[in-house]
Amino acid sequence: MELIGLISDTHDYLDPKVPSFFRGVSHIIHAGDVGRPRILLELEQMAPVTAVLGNTDYDLELKEREWVEVGTRRILVHHIVDLPVPEESLATCIRRQRPDAVVFGHTHKAMRQTLGGVLYINPGYAGRRRAGLDRSVALLECHASEWKVRFLPLDG
Repeated sequence: MELIGLISDTHDYLDPKVPSFFRGVSHIIHAGDVGRPRILLELEQMAPVTAVLGNTDYDLELKEREWVEVGTRRILVHHIVDLPVPEESLATCIRRQRPDAVVFGHTHKAMRQTLGGVLYINPGYAGRRRAGLDRSVALLECHASEWKVRFLPLDG
């Protein structure tokens, strides 16, 4: 079993709970809207990080899409994924490359959904507290025959 930390939409704030929530992960995926580079440096103190460019990231040298290999499985990381039908170039990429999972952010809402045999995961919003927004990160347990997603609230 491999354990991966999932985070998105930090918007230049790393909650003090994240290091304890991500203790023991072998990899961290940041699905965009990072903020300043120091956020990624702090995450890299915990585990190797794969991050993508979000729509509010301007000074980071990140790609729009990244791939993470977990055993024989592949995870596509992309910030904005409109479900149930992603925009055309992303939908084409998913059809052609056949990821096992897609990790994304942008909506500030945690969710897990399987569509067309692909597991879509949004770990939720991890930035500073805002009225009306639940904040969370997630852990992805990668077992040989299944994946388990556990959402961890940052508030309360």
